[in-house]
Amino acid sequence: MCGDNEVVKKKVLSMLGLAARSRNVASGGFATENAVKSGKAYLVIVPEDASDNTKKKFRNMCEFYEVPFYQFGEKEMLGHSIGKQERTSLAVMNEGFADSIRKHLKELGIGRR
Repeated sequence: MCGDNEVVKKKVLSMLGLAARSRNVASGGFATENAVKSGKAYLVIVPEDASDNTKKKFRNMCEFYEVPFYQFGEKEMLGHSIGKQERTSLAVMNEGFADSIRKHLKELGIGRR
């Protein structure tokens, strides 16, 4: 089972990388916030090692704007998956990528927060 989780985690990171290469990911606090508030975000991911304040800020914002919010991975891992440095938040701006990533997160037992 542990090996299966690693495979699914890699799939999520791979999907994030593909979305980033197709310019369908906003990364970093400011860009993620703009994507959510402008209605372009279909999914927001905040790493588990982000500060409590950051998690609360995006959880509340996503709840208000009705955007699915998930906590997954670490800052460095998320940044690396999209070819950048550490990231405190990501917004997926393509519905297809967002649905696929959401499906894989559910496989890992990570529910909407």
